[in-house]
Amino acid sequence: MTTDILRVDGLSTRFFTEQGQVNAVSDLDLRIERGEVFGIVGESGSGKSVTARSVIDLIESPGRITDGEIWFNDDGLAEAVADDHPEAVDGSFVNLLEVPERVRRSLRGTSFSMIFQDPESSFNPSLTVGEQIAEAVEVQRRASANPRSTRAKTREYSLGSLVLSTVLPSRKYVSEASRERAIELLELVGIPDPVERADEYPHEYSGGMLQRAMIAQALAGEPDVLVADEPTTALDVTIQAQVLDLLDDLQEETGMTILLITHNLGVVARMCDRVGVMYAGEIVERGTLEDVFDDHVHPYTEGLLGSIPDLEGGTARRAADDRAEKPRGGGGRLDPIPGNVPSLLDHEMGDRCYFADRCPKAMEDCLSHPPEYDGAGSEEHEVRCVLATREYTEARALPTDYFGKADRAAADKHADPDGTETDVQPERAESTVERTGGERR
Repeated sequence: MTTDILRVDGLSTRFFTEQGQVNAVSDLDLRIERGEVFGIVGESGSGKSVTARSVIDLIESPGRITDGEIWFNDDGLAEAVADDHPEAVDGSFVNLLEVPERVRRSLRGTSFSMIFQDPESSFNPSLTVGEQIAEAVEVQRRASANPRSTRAKTREYSLGSLVLSTVLPSRKYVSEASRERAIELLELVGIPDPVERADEYPHEYSGGMLQRAMIAQALAGEPDVLVADEPTTALDVTIQAQVLDLLDDLQEETGMTILLITHNLGVVARMCDRVGVMYAGEIVERGTLEDVFDDHVHPYTEGLLGSIPDLEGGTARRAADDRAEKPRGGGGRLDPIPGNVPSLLDHEMGDRCYFADRCPKAMEDCLSHPPEYDGAGSEEHEVRCVLATREYTEARALPTDYFGKADRAAADKHADPDGTETDVQPERAESTVERTGGERR
């Protein structure tokens, strides 16, 4: 029997800007099992990264989590906070939004860690890579003595301690043991000559090596949950494969849970046990790989799969749909989703299916905001679309210009004068689950 390590119920994250309230994440539910790789996939601007940052409490002003619960399964934490915050504890689960900020902060690095999108901006260019990783190790070593305390040992390092460290080597903040552990982590993530590389600066690393170094830094505290936010962005295909292999090996070796944020369905097929498709701040379809790749219902999921290139002719989605038949199309032409991700400003969103203005199967029923329905696949399969309960019919279809020509012109502002669309389309995944070597876990 599997055990959930993380449960997110009704999470809403808003950004309060001069233009208005931005509904980045709306009423999101999520369940992640201990030791699994859960993927969240969608176009840029769909709310994936905000979801990840909300889970580990990294939302900065003008953003704020406005509603919801984040339940983390940790016996030690539950025992430590039960007396002072009984309302936040349910068995071994703790609602992280009901405990003080200092407690949530203490979980970063030890229980939660994150691989950010851009490693170049995440390292200090004036310090060696080894020194920065060693510092992360030292912070966790000091905090681990009493991680739930308001005065964790890492806070005892004051300005006076810093001054002393410049003249007395014995008072250095980073211990020799932490430096040795940093070298071990560099070796663990496949950095060649880790002893020498530890003394090099970030600009001396290639993009792939710097991404590996960031993974090493994220592993410094041996986290229970690793959040990987687009870990292969801007890397060439060969390095992407190496980074994914590394994450896969580390997950199997340590048993940690991974929340993988990506726009690449090929990465999902290769890495994930279950997946959630995100659009306009909502999970619109979720389930196992088979549910999403083979038994999907939502037209947005269909659109993402239709944007995957198939080198053998047609699109990969068509090839998957017509496994027993010859793929349609044959010309290798993609089926991009028209338009763009909608504005998430509250006064512009309305109360309907947010994909309706881009959906080729939009009906009158789509003018009301749909709840989640059970899908046709596994018990995990849930879909936020009326097509889960009824067939598409032309009689109830919305006119193509229903949402207004002006709105469509704004959504399709990428169109050339001759009408040829050149929009920045959803980035293309490498392949479907069968073509990437993704295993059915």
